[in-house]
Amino acid sequence: MVKVSLRGDVHEYENGVTPYQIAQSISSGLARVACAAKIDGEGVDLRTPIEKDCEVEILTFDDPYGKKAFWHTTSHVMAQAVLHLFPGAKFSIGPAIDNGFYYDFDVEKPFTVDDLKKIEDEMAKIIKTGLELNKFTMSVDEAKEVMKDQPYKLELIDEHAGKGEALSFYKQGDFTELCAGPHLMNIAPIKAFKLTSTTGAYWRGSEKNKMLSRIYGISFPKKADLEAHLAAVEDAKRRDHNILGRQLKYFCNSDYVGQGLPLLMPKGAKLFQILNRYVQDKEEYEYGYVMTRTPLMAKSDLYKISGHWDHYKDGMFVLGDEEKDKEVFALRPMTCPFQYQVYLNDKHSYRELPFRYGETSTLFRNEASGEMHGLIRVRQFTISEGHLIIRPDQLEEEFKNCLKLVKEVMTDIGLYEDLTFRFSKWDPENSDKYEGTPEMWEEAEGAMRKILDNIGLEYTEAAGEAAFYGPKLDIQGKNVYGKEDTLVTIQIDMMLAQRFGMTYIDQNNQAVYPYIIHRTSLGCYERTIALLIEKYGGALPTWLSPEQVRILPITEDQNEYAEEIKKKLLRCGFRPEVDARYEKIGFKIREAQLEKVPYMLVVGAKEMEEGKVAVRSRKDGDLGAVALDEFIAKLHEEVDNKVCK
Repeated sequence: MVKVSLRGDVHEYENGVTPYQIAQSISSGLARVACAAKIDGEGVDLRTPIEKDCEVEILTFDDPYGKKAFWHTTSHVMAQAVLHLFPGAKFSIGPAIDNGFYYDFDVEKPFTVDDLKKIEDEMAKIIKTGLELNKFTMSVDEAKEVMKDQPYKLELIDEHAGKGEALSFYKQGDFTELCAGPHLMNIAPIKAFKLTSTTGAYWRGSEKNKMLSRIYGISFPKKADLEAHLAAVEDAKRRDHNILGRQLKYFCNSDYVGQGLPLLMPKGAKLFQILNRYVQDKEEYEYGYVMTRTPLMAKSDLYKISGHWDHYKDGMFVLGDEEKDKEVFALRPMTCPFQYQVYLNDKHSYRELPFRYGETSTLFRNEASGEMHGLIRVRQFTISEGHLIIRPDQLEEEFKNCLKLVKEVMTDIGLYEDLTFRFSKWDPENSDKYEGTPEMWEEAEGAMRKILDNIGLEYTEAAGEAAFYGPKLDIQGKNVYGKEDTLVTIQIDMMLAQRFGMTYIDQNNQAVYPYIIHRTSLGCYERTIALLIEKYGGALPTWLSPEQVRILPITEDQNEYAEEIKKKLLRCGFRPEVDARYEKIGFKIREAQLEKVPYMLVVGAKEMEEGKVAVRSRKDGDLGAVALDEFIAKLHEEVDNKVCK
């Protein structure tokens, strides 16, 4: 017998019982909606035998791991339907992802929108049969025989040949797939699904391999959930910065300039400037940073000292050939080794520390062409970069202040509530990717964990996501489609000071190595601008809006008055514009609304005579006529308090 803890209650079951059988013992209703399980916190298939005392949690579609089992099962149904309709298709992989699933196929012609509808119809027929999914294992030789007509599967099987392990398979009706799971017990719970798009995708993501046809999809236990999801997707499309940012003329691209190299237009450049001035002033005057300005490139010698040449060269833009040229340069992918040279220009005492270096840094990274996306993933970008040279006893306080700065910045721009935190650690199984010894990593990760726990921060952990020189706190944001990217990082580095010979004189008059904190505050400006456009649907808070007020004279007779209003607003530190075109006032108002201008001041003969302005709000509509000074006072209150509504 095994003892199983379920929500604190302990039950006894026969050795080898599965989570599905446990769900059945609780209620048939739970068994019907169960998608997967956790055993001692680890996600597993419902068919997993339990052979020791443990804690078990039955997972439904409401749990992220349960969703993935549901979506993974739907992907198998889709593959089965494709093979029915396209018998010669070769299938590769079909995983669940964060927002549904996909499958990659090798077919004669890429799938069309009409093909997707046919595949959906076939999937509906298959689901009506309620097929069960049966899990079994086979040896490598047996697996090769079953998959002899599927070259992509044979490649995967060959990779396991030397491990001596049996291979896991799932079978539903006439479809058999090499797969580790997890999966539903049967396909009947899939009540609603949609194949959302089809695109090309290289086998294993490499441009050296064949281009396959990928189908994306989503599924739910209820039709209403699918309808709500599709409505949310349509809203996401309306907010997508890659579309909206171009429509509102924040940025554009040029084939002559190149992929991943967006051009900020006047509105985008103004927003960048607003954010940059805000961050620089906050860091310098509130947090004690000193500003540096360092070159955009350096000789390879610098990157060899830092370790970036060995660990990051493939992601850099290298200028020259080491075999031919006396000096080889590279555009910088980071600023840390440059700021270290500033520190090394003088000798330092422990009394001087901490040094807080800040820089608005333009960086370059050779991202793969398939990774480019609007302003979120680009090849040239700018970050609010900083490096703190500190004594070990200053680590916790300075780390907390870095996090405090991030919280204040992200709260002011309205993104903080949307962020999550990830403790990114090294992967000891792939130690060649990292500098330092296991002991050094244990010390650095232990220090970060202690700080995070003392703060009481909620975070997840991710092995293999650390920088090559130290662990990171990655502060994550999601775009409108749910794709997660790192927005801000705070890193603990106990290694690079030694590589650069950076020291300070301690209390005992000994030269010792400092600790270093690598950090950003706003992070990547381009990525932040993208998330702001998506968060607010282009209607940025007034304090961030490139144009805060548009003055709309009704006739040419009010143009001079409109210009006087503009001058006064400019003197007060605001960003106004005048629309003096010979157009009807209704047309001007509609254009200003479409361009998401926070306030419109309509001025006609009456307003000019009385020294007033008729105020229209982007949010609240017509607010009536008020004295200009009264409007300015209201605007000051909203902007100075950085209202994000």
